[in-house]
Amino acid sequence: MKRILVTGGMGYIGSHTVVDLIENNYEVIIVDNLSNSSKEVLNRINKITNHTPKFYEVDLCNYNDLENIFKEEKIDAVIHFAGLKAVGESVAKPLMYYQNNLISTLNLIDLMEKYDVNNLVFSSSATVYGDPVSVPIYENFDLHVTNPYGRTKLMIEDILRDYTNVHPKFNAALLRYFNPIGAHKSGLMGEDPNGIPNNLMPYITQVAIGKREFLGVFGNDYNTVDGTGVRDYIHVCDLAHGHVLVLDKLFTNSGLVTYNLGTGNGYSVLQVHAAMERACGFKIPYKILPRRDGDIATCYANCDKAEKEIGFKAQYTLDDMCRDSWNWQKNNPNGYKG
Repeated sequence: MKRILVTGGMGYIGSHTVVDLIENNYEVIIVDNLSNSSKEVLNRINKITNHTPKFYEVDLCNYNDLENIFKEEKIDAVIHFAGLKAVGESVAKPLMYYQNNLISTLNLIDLMEKYDVNNLVFSSSATVYGDPVSVPIYENFDLHVTNPYGRTKLMIEDILRDYTNVHPKFNAALLRYFNPIGAHKSGLMGEDPNGIPNNLMPYITQVAIGKREFLGVFGNDYNTVDGTGVRDYIHVCDLAHGHVLVLDKLFTNSGLVTYNLGTGNGYSVLQVHAAMERACGFKIPYKILPRRDGDIATCYANCDKAEKEIGFKAQYTLDDMCRDSWNWQKNNPNGYKG
């Protein structure tokens, strides 16, 4: 049984990936500093899989603590989710983002080399494409970013490109996510952001549950189907499964590979809002607000390469995503804290 170290494995995407890994007969070791997650996630993973993975509460920026894990555990591959991820916060605190996201990754790669671990899946982002010249977006599009968070993702991609060029045994997958939403069908796991949500779906569900007054829709004058921004929303369980599929590719000594993970479809903010109302069965208030600086009109993926090379194809519809998001929120109105 192959053993997978999952950094940030208690977070939203990480925890769903851990469940998928366990269900596909991988042994999982989680490392997470719990800065934006809850230890309750371990109990939920156990309820879903009847297995509790080994967990280390460690900050990847602490080299010695991280090295102790590599000394203790025999690791076949690493899936690297850990990192700060709020765009607005990254603009306000760029140094914190560069220090955390880059140092943690450099520590990880250094220890992988030291302990002969040669397979890494990196959690990148569609933000590396910036404002694309056209849609759908292909993996060979030019890369340019507009904020420090995105810049850390692109810098880490560049680090891995340079590193794999001179380490032929080392295999890395750059997975560029689009917009994950949804939750595990059990209702036991979902997105539980600290404070005011930065993302559309948890904000809508918090309005629906009565925690927030209304959804703010930023701009209705874009050149889109209804004037609101269009994004590629993917169910978190589809996204999680993409990580499991790409491991098989890495274990063939693939070198560096890059894949978009999305549905290939774009949905507007108001289309997501309407689907959420269908899931809830009642109206959800919203207000049109001015555009936000840095927002783009349309962004969605072409995922043909991932389908051809690793067999990835999103299975869930927008209605499925909204149904599962609402199931999580109504059963966990205070997230993992309730």
